[in-house]
Amino acid sequence: MVGGMTSLPRHRSDRAAPVPVTVVHACLRDGSGGSPTAVVAECDALDDAARRRIPALARTSHAVFVDTGTGDGETAVRFFTAEGELPACGHGTVAALAYLAEHAGMHAVDEQQRTTLRSTATGQPVEGLTARQRGLLTAEFAVAPVTLREPATDELSLLLPALGLPLVRAAAIATLGRPRLLVRAPSAAALRQLAPDLPALDDACRELDLLGCYVYAGPATPRGRLAARMFAPAIGVPEDIANANSTACLATALHASGGLEATASRPGRLAVDMGDSVDSPATITATVATLADGSPQVWVGGTARVGPTLRLDLG
Repeated sequence: MVGGMTSLPRHRSDRAAPVPVTVVHACLRDGSGGSPTAVVAECDALDDAARRRIPALARTSHAVFVDTGTGDGETAVRFFTAEGELPACGHGTVAALAYLAEHAGMHAVDEQQRTTLRSTATGQPVEGLTARQRGLLTAEFAVAPVTLREPATDELSLLLPALGLPLVRAAAIATLGRPRLLVRAPSAAALRQLAPDLPALDDACRELDLLGCYVYAGPATPRGRLAARMFAPAIGVPEDIANANSTACLATALHASGGLEATASRPGRLAVDMGDSVDSPATITATVATLADGSPQVWVGGTARVGPTLRLDLG
């Protein structure tokens, strides 16, 4: 049993055999859109080159590999894009939690399931909570502490021209797994009109060892939600449909600057819309509580739909 779930079977087959891949749409908005994510019950026969091929074959930006056969009450996870392995992936974590709940037979309304994931790349445990609501699964997880610093002038001189942002309202380098630039656009209209020079941004992010650039503005809707776009060509994702970890970084930055009030008894809440520019609307939610030492505890997530299982030939 894993976190109250029956362990999924481990697939052992030769590399030429088709690999079962389930597509999970993570971080839906009002029940549609979201970021399609390939989820694979870990296959021992797959090497990393095969794992890098799966996102393109499944027509997703990311793939997450889950292994419930560790026998220690945790589920090991690995995250890949076509460029290689990532230490963490927020919407991939949402997809993994939804997949595990679906395959554990969690179908009752309001039933909840706690799951501990552990990234093979970092060794860090991640506590997740999944629930069934109106035919969909909601999944959220606690993020590790985020570190923030001001970007150096030479960093901004490389990144802002590549983004096409001559003016910004605020900027920070936030690290959660890997560092990324958070930058506030002058307006929601400026955010929508962004057309980055992706080759230049790729070069700049590689030179600065950044995951990518998360540009936000708001409020974007009558309900006061923010909007954001994430550009990460250095990891093979020109524009991400949904980026939950960067949203967690933003929640931490807003909390630090006083822009998101939160206490232990009254958490602050944030909703960020993404994906409109790539015709796949997504929404990520974040909840921030202030711990006794004044530091924030952030949970981030969204709703998900578990789709069909494909059988991909990697040969």
